[in-house]
Parts: sequence; structure tokens; C-alpha cells
Amino acid sequence: MKLSSCALLLLLALVGAAVAAAEKERANKSAAAGGLLWATGKDENDLLTAIDSDDPSAVEDDASDEFAGGFSSLDSMLQWAIGHSDPVKLKEKASDIQKLSAEELIKRQIEIKELMEKLKMPSDAELMKIAITDLNNSSISLEDRQRALHELLILVEPIDNANELDKLGGLVAVIRELHNTKPEIRTTSAWILGKASQNNALVQNQILAYGALPRLMKMVYSASSEEAVKALYAISALIRNNDNGQQLFYSENGNIMLQDLITNSSVDIRLQKKALFLVADLADFQIENSYDSKLPFLNDRLFLKSVVDLTSSDDLELQEKALLAIRSLLRLSSSEASDFKDFCGLEYALERMREQLDKLTTQEEHGDYARDMESLRTEVHNIFHQKFEQVPT
Repeated sequence: MKLSSCALLLLLALVGAAVAAAEKERANKSAAAGGLLWATGKDENDLLTAIDSDDPSAVEDDASDEFAGGFSSLDSMLQWAIGHSDPVKLKEKASDIQKLSAEELIKRQIEIKELMEKLKMPSDAELMKIAITDLNNSSISLEDRQRALHELLILVEPIDNANELDKLGGLVAVIRELHNTKPEIRTTSAWILGKASQNNALVQNQILAYGALPRLMKMVYSASSEEAVKALYAISALIRNNDNGQQLFYSENGNIMLQDLITNSSVDIRLQKKALFLVADLADFQIENSYDSKLPFLNDRLFLKSVVDLTSSDDLELQEKALLAIRSLLRLSSSEASDFKDFCGLEYALERMREQLDKLTTQEEHGDYARDMESLRTEVHNIFHQKFEQVPT
């Protein structure tokens, strides 16, 4: 689209007014949603493209080309500006522009050039590069390092961005931060790895190849609950539906880590819930792939009992997670019904839970949740008895 000088100046007037209103609205929304911030390890001026030419005569031609950013072309910018303008003021602006001298026109054209450059927004890849550059800068402040990590945390959520992270050097930079002396930096770094690898085999295998799993497993024992929780979240995301990851987890004594979490009543309850979720996930993967014997700890009697014992917890959500794990463990063909009955006391645990849920269903606060829990408990009870009936006499 080729615009005349007057049209370009009208565009400047329109965009100037419309941008002010739009930016105010955007700022309000961004504040409410916790909007994305640029890392401040670089000056804002470094993030904006420099003006290529000082020649006023080149401004009009340059301004007519399509440009990257929020608008694909001047036409789209003009349509947006018109849509955000007052019709009456639009006519007044057009009349004022027609009265401008040649020198004033040139001055306004330069202003258009500057405005267009400032309206250019960096792509996700460019923002990721900026954040990664900050992480590789050993001299930036702790605040800026944390801000760069938070930017990556948001940016890696789309799978396409997550797939680009390693190509940009981001995985190496983030994994390095797992060894940072500050727990908040380690926490956010683990969070990024978990989010990037969630349901993403490519990123899972990349992170595993860099050897991050053992470090994450050590972080689960951190004195910082937040660090431990995010590390376990990352582990779960990293090995989910990933046979290689699960074998590595087992070789690094992942079964001992899980049992430690499940049996330790002093740990953050979120860790126990996540541990039970991971147990169910591991068992389901074994069933789906007929791998029953690949993770033998899932059939260990002491391990099974530690899971069943959590059905006596005072926390209903933890009870639910325990039931879900038991349901999956019962479905393993290699698990023994007699172990659940005689060693783990599952039948007694299910009956005790039935009595508890029966009382809760009469309470308005817990009634609906208790009924859902009772449906799950009944399902587990039926699976258990079906399995027990199949045992040869």
C-alpha cells in the first residue's frame, strides 16, 4: 500500500491518539493479568530498532513498506487507527494536515518514521533471546535474573516456543541456574523445565540428555518447600510417558525418593500429593505399554503399604490422590491382591473411608466432594475384589 504524504500524516495523527487510548487499556489489562515484562538487563533503547536513514526524502518510501510487529502493513495500521478514532476529530485532523507547509510535512514524516519504529514489537523468539542473554550475563542483578526467568516461564508455554528453547541456548542457561546459590532462582528454573517438557517428548529428551534429572531429584530434598515442589513438578513432567526418563528415574533411586515423600508426615503435603500423582502416572504408563515388570518397586509390599496408609489422612484431597494411585497399582497384572489385603490392609482402609465419607455427605460444605470420593472408593473396592477373586485357590 502506497500512501500519500497527507495520508501518512493523517495516519500519524490517528495513531498518536488511538495508541494513547489503546495503551491505557492494555496497561490496565496487563496489570490485572500479570503481563509479560522485558528483562532489564538491557536498556530499553537496545530493544528498539534504530532508525535506518536520516534522509527525510526516504521516509515516505520506507514508511510504505510492510513492517514487523503489531501491524502487518500500513493499511492494517490505518484501519486500526480509524476504528479507534472519533469521526468528528478525524475530519478536523484531515483539514489541519492540508494546511501544512512543505517543511512541516517533512518534519511530520520523520515523526511517522520514529513512531513506526517504536510500534514494532519483538517476536517471542526475540524476547527469548533477550532473556537468555540476560541469564548468560554474570553481572546482572538477582532481580533481573529472576525477571528473565519469569519471562521464559511465560514464553515456553506454547509448544512451538518450547521447541525453540534449546536451539537458542535456553536449556543450557536454565539448567545451569539449577545450581544457583539462591533458592528462588533454582525454583523458577525447575518450573521452566517442567512447563517446557510437559507433554513434549522432544524437550523431555533434550533435558534428559543434558543430565538435569539427578539435579532435580536432589532439589526435592531442599529445605525450601517451594523449590522441592517445583522440582518434583519438573520431574513428573520430564518422565511422563517417557520410557527412557522413567528408567533413568529408577536408576537414580526414584522409588526411594517417592517412598520417603509418601511416608514422611513432616514434608509439605503438596509433595505427598504430587508423589502420589506420579505413582499413578508411572503405573498407568506401565499398563498401557505392557511393561508391568519394568518398575518393580511399584509391586513392593512396603511401597504399596505406604500408599494405602495415606487413605487415613485428614486431608480429603490427599485421600483422593491415594485412591487414584491404588486404583492404578491394582490394575498392574504383576501386583498381588493378597499383598493389598493381608500386608497393606486395603479392605479395612476402604471400609474406614466409607464410614468417614458417609458422615461427610450429610455436610453441606463437603457433601458433593464426599459423594465423588465415594464413587471413586467404590470403584477401587470393586477392582480390588475382582482382582482378589481371580487369585487361584
